[in-house]
Amino acid sequence: MRGKMQKAGLVLLGALFGVMISLNFPAAANKETASPLPIDELRALTEVFGKIKSDYVEPVDDKKLITEAINGMLTGLDPHSAYLDADGFKDLQVGTQGEFGGLGIEVGMEDGFVKVVSPIEDTPAFQAGMKSGDLIIKLDDTPVKGLTLNDAVKRMRGKPGTKIILTVLRKGETKPLIITLTRAVIKIQSVKSKLIEPDYGYVRITQFQEHTGENLAKAIETFYKQNKTPLKGFVLDLRNDPGGLLNGAVAVSAAFLPKDALVVYTEGRTEDAKMKLTANKENYLRVANQEDFLKSLPAGIKNVPMVVLVNGGSASASEIVAGALQDHKRAVIMGTQTFGKGSVQTILPLGNNTAIKLTTARYFTPNGRSIQAKGITPDIVVEEATVNGVDHQASLNLREADLERHLTNGNKDEAPEAAPITLPAPKGKDKDGKAGSSKLAPGEVVSKNDYQLNQAVTLLKGLQIFQGRKESQVKP
Repeated sequence: MRGKMQKAGLVLLGALFGVMISLNFPAAANKETASPLPIDELRALTEVFGKIKSDYVEPVDDKKLITEAINGMLTGLDPHSAYLDADGFKDLQVGTQGEFGGLGIEVGMEDGFVKVVSPIEDTPAFQAGMKSGDLIIKLDDTPVKGLTLNDAVKRMRGKPGTKIILTVLRKGETKPLIITLTRAVIKIQSVKSKLIEPDYGYVRITQFQEHTGENLAKAIETFYKQNKTPLKGFVLDLRNDPGGLLNGAVAVSAAFLPKDALVVYTEGRTEDAKMKLTANKENYLRVANQEDFLKSLPAGIKNVPMVVLVNGGSASASEIVAGALQDHKRAVIMGTQTFGKGSVQTILPLGNNTAIKLTTARYFTPNGRSIQAKGITPDIVVEEATVNGVDHQASLNLREADLERHLTNGNKDEAPEAAPITLPAPKGKDKDGKAGSSKLAPGEVVSKNDYQLNQAVTLLKGLQIFQGRKESQVKP
């Protein structure tokens, strides 16, 4: 028996060393990481492995044990590091292209349960009314406790047209909610746009994908063709946008910033984790020989008065864009505090079509503000409104700082931000019994009752009046 345990221990040690070699550890690491291997801890790990192999009530496959060990190492670091098996790796690659099968929710792990970061617009989860902060405790009859995030996601995905029952805990509700969803092929339209009235353009980005920058450029060009005259105001809506591809965030920022303006920089322990990304085509085009889709944008888009709408569901790439436009004083940020997901995850392939998603750096805005576990503070705070007045649920929404084992901000010396302006909450209801609800009807791009958006347009019109008076006072 002891010989079998030793053999099993050697198998595990070999696997561990194989993973270390595949990650170039410690040979290619810096001096800080090139410390001696923790022999005692590795010995304990091999002993546990051997005990499971010899004494567990049922035989356990070596591959399963090693996979779970890798899972444990990664999930114990922070909420965003994870092991991706072949299916998970494939799903990640497909998801960035804007089409995949599932329910349409951005999720994380909290206390062993699945927690909703944000429902994605025009998906079964969004249409069923799922909210940021919802805690999924059961998938059909299977308790979530004990599942890895990847396992839970696999169970939520499936053949389009099939149903799944989610048992959900929601703050403010006295008992669990039972929500039945029908799986669908999730085709995310990344950019939605509309001239909300003459001279005022509106673009909502639902997620940052491979073609987000190109689709934004097309929307802007269409505005100028439809409107015939230069725009007087522009609203960029990033509410409930969970993020996505970094080059998409750089492209969106570059559409409104001067060439070569700093968009975001990252800081990590390795040289590869230290980047400075500017509004330059080299940082947003997917391939070297691709045509620059921002090159032919109307010149006026660089100067048109602009408001960016954000809320607690705006995360990652959304926060990069909001932070860049805020630091360069290119736009007024309006809404509520963003999610605070300011860490960089690098996909490191391991072979056999598997990979690990490892947190390798933090994002910083051009002025050196860390987004991590803090988010972007709006210049003007405007709470979302619902049929019952202000949506107080917004203050209960899940944020990065609420997640277990979240990465710290990493910027202790940062100067305190100026207190934002807070606009009053909406009072009363309109003729339809609503009070500024932003909920969309099927096929609608924007709601006429959207209180936050209406405040944004009011601000833009006020800026136009102010600018007009200022120009009239200039002597020839």
